[in-house]
Amino acid sequence: MTGREAILQAALDSALKLAEDRPWGDLTLSEIARDAGHGLDLFHGVADKSSLTRALESHLDEAMSEGSLDPDESPRTRLFDVLMLRFEAMEERRPGLMSYLRWRDGSVEGQVLRGRARLATARWALACSGLDATHGLTHQFRLAGLAWIYGRAETAWLDETSADLSRTMSVLDSELVKAGRRMSWLGRLRSRRGEASSPRSA
Repeated sequence: MTGREAILQAALDSALKLAEDRPWGDLTLSEIARDAGHGLDLFHGVADKSSLTRALESHLDEAMSEGSLDPDESPRTRLFDVLMLRFEAMEERRPGLMSYLRWRDGSVEGQVLRGRARLATARWALACSGLDATHGLTHQFRLAGLAWIYGRAETAWLDETSADLSRTMSVLDSELVKAGRRMSWLGRLRSRRGEASSPRSA
């Protein structure tokens, strides 16, 4: 971990701890730096409150890298496993994250961030699952669809009451199953269109 990464990590840890008792939007960089045991000058040219906020989603995405990719597993199983790693990391910081998510979903700046972050999460989930090969329009459908699926599962996580994240797992699995059916249908449609456009043999 580089010096910059260590500073950002300490700042994110402190921000999430402070957010357990404070609205995320009320936190300032100076108090985050103080709680992290750093002088504010250390953050100059490294991070401000906005960049720390953007870094939080990426930090949570890193949890998906911890999975062990098994190419023999189905794509749905691989995606389920890596996305659940993210939700498990979120669960460990639930009180602070709830403050952040209330800010994100209730502000214009936060909602812009949410759209971008969900696409980034989907993109990294595909990479961690070994499913990031690009195939034109199909890949874009997959990326957008997975971002939407993640959003549905995140909504379930917000209302989660079980220690084993059963609600989150159920929604995630159900949405991945439905997405698999949609992608199969799209593949069959493209195949039929390709056959229809091919010149018939004499």
